[in-house]
Amino acid sequence: MNTSSQTTPLPRLHAGLPDFPALSLEQMRSAVLAAMADQRALWEQIATEDAAPSIASTLERLERARGPLRHAYWPLYTLANSAADDEIRAVETELAPKMTEHRDALYLDKRIFERLRTLSETLPEDTDAETRWLLHRYLQDFERAGITLDDEAAGRLRALNSAISAAETEFSQRAAAGMAAAAVPVTDEALLEGLSEETVSGLRRSAADRGSDGALVTFILPTAQPLVTQSPHRLLREQIQRSSLARGWGADAATDTRELVLRLARLRAERAQLLGYPHHAAYVAAGGTAQSTDAVSAMLTQLAAPAVRNARAEAAELQAALSADHPGESLQAWDWGYYADRVRAERYQVDQAALRPYLELENVVQRGVFLAAERLYGLTFTERPDLPGYADGVRVFAVTRPDGTPGGLFVADYYARAGKRGGAWMHSLSEQSHLTGELPVVVNNLNITQPAAGEPTLLTWDEVNTAFHEFGHALHGLLSDVTYPSLSGTAVPRDFVEYPSQVNEMWATHPEILASYARHHRTGEPLPEALLDALLASQSDGEGFRTTEFLAAALLDQAWHTLAPDDVPTDVDDVLAFEERALTAAGVALAEVPPRYRTTYFNHAFGGGYDAGYYSYIWSEVLDADTVEWFGTEAARDGDGGLNREAGDRFAEALLARGHSRDPLESYRDLRGRDADIQPLLRRRKLDS
Repeated sequence: MNTSSQTTPLPRLHAGLPDFPALSLEQMRSAVLAAMADQRALWEQIATEDAAPSIASTLERLERARGPLRHAYWPLYTLANSAADDEIRAVETELAPKMTEHRDALYLDKRIFERLRTLSETLPEDTDAETRWLLHRYLQDFERAGITLDDEAAGRLRALNSAISAAETEFSQRAAAGMAAAAVPVTDEALLEGLSEETVSGLRRSAADRGSDGALVTFILPTAQPLVTQSPHRLLREQIQRSSLARGWGADAATDTRELVLRLARLRAERAQLLGYPHHAAYVAAGGTAQSTDAVSAMLTQLAAPAVRNARAEAAELQAALSADHPGESLQAWDWGYYADRVRAERYQVDQAALRPYLELENVVQRGVFLAAERLYGLTFTERPDLPGYADGVRVFAVTRPDGTPGGLFVADYYARAGKRGGAWMHSLSEQSHLTGELPVVVNNLNITQPAAGEPTLLTWDEVNTAFHEFGHALHGLLSDVTYPSLSGTAVPRDFVEYPSQVNEMWATHPEILASYARHHRTGEPLPEALLDALLASQSDGEGFRTTEFLAAALLDQAWHTLAPDDVPTDVDDVLAFEERALTAAGVALAEVPPRYRTTYFNHAFGGGYDAGYYSYIWSEVLDADTVEWFGTEAARDGDGGLNREAGDRFAEALLARGHSRDPLESYRDLRGRDADIQPLLRRRKLDS
């Protein structure tokens, strides 16, 4: 059989890391198109082969064929999300529907499906469990992709998939443009008073980077912006909050996403019905561990009422604090973060601004994030300055396993920059696989404001937590130990993938780890014990707000995606009205606590990836909270809180290493010996009373 490839691989430096400085945009574009053509040719060979299907001739060939296209596309994906310009966005826009059409070429090919089904009926009895699971996953994916549709319906499905992909790409681009356009210039120097020197320095650098004088407040993706918590000036806080909430709608067509929201809701709803589901949310839930929208709705509804009750109680406290400063004024959304910090500081004697000098980025990474991974899993990280990244500030680290063998690469991209989408995420440039012999190369992306040259990068507590969270995803990729690349690392259902990353957040507050990294950036002195105790005591404060803003977004996501095609509004002016009705119906419409993401900049839901799946974070947190208790009790040794190799190796063996090589809930039961208990989550979020 002829399996040779005509694709010219993009240059790679080490262990799957692309040679970004040597790549041109046209080179990447051409490589993607060529890799798609080669893969199609291979699929045709598999589909038309005369011999009976076997593991080697069918499954393994399908798996090996993934590599060239993914290695061609991932560098472009990286640049489009982390360092985009107009030319890169144009190529992304061109290729997105082509990639979707390419996927359909496989999953709507009845000939390959029949060969896989025949293989499933003739598998040798000694076939290993992972191979059986892979075959099961392929058949399930074909069925969910519409393989049983007739030719006319399949043609309509292809058109829908292509249109959805194009609209998602456009939404993401407009949301990123809207985030950049929302930046608030600060020309009145008085409004900078009360902010730390480091914060003001960062704001001035942001202005300088955009070629303007003064200071500039740039935005992150969620509604709540960090400076709203930090600034004592109510006028500035209001300007920032209003600008954040106004993203995605208005006179600027380049950033208005409302038409795309309606188009995507309608297209997804039609596709779901074509595939036999009542709505898109039902289709998504069926592919996850939730299985049904009834299960999702039951959880979100169970949490909503107590969360709102707690948020209202918190609001009463904040109103009292606001009234002391502004008699007769009512608490607004732009007051919440600032006064929540004030009340927390008074109650626990913890000052978030006082924490920042002890939360320097290099210490957090080297003596916190990396140290926890070494204690738990025996991994070590060595910076490779000889391996360039794709933008200034991107750093590459070689990973070494406990036995001294290479474990892949970790790429750290922590700073915000022009052309980088908001939020934080992990993605791969290479995936672990024993079949292909490849090692993982994983990237962590944050959006920390870069300080002026020579100044330290001091983090907020939320940014520290985010660094640990995203590294949990990285560990899921780095510790993968599977045969087949499509089952590697984070290739698990969306409502399971957040679970390991949420567990990794626990080490940010572990006494040994915190004492290691929380040191003054100038003196090296440890975080004062009183401040440390106050920080730990304050961690559960504000759960009413955090849970309510999350649930509002999750319920909004469900509301849009439980619509039938004919129920989707047709007028863009109805988008925000629908949002208000949905939040009111769900009982989470609090003016002081807007959703973590409003519809018009809800990239999780309309940029693709977490559409009808934003619930996944709290669904996974049930597993997370239960596992955190396991680390602190059953897995703990001599009062170490579970920070030991025995516990880490057990967690890695049962979960991180398994990727999607078996049912993820089976992996969870392997670890815990039972299904998850929701009570730890309710206790954590103060929802148990």
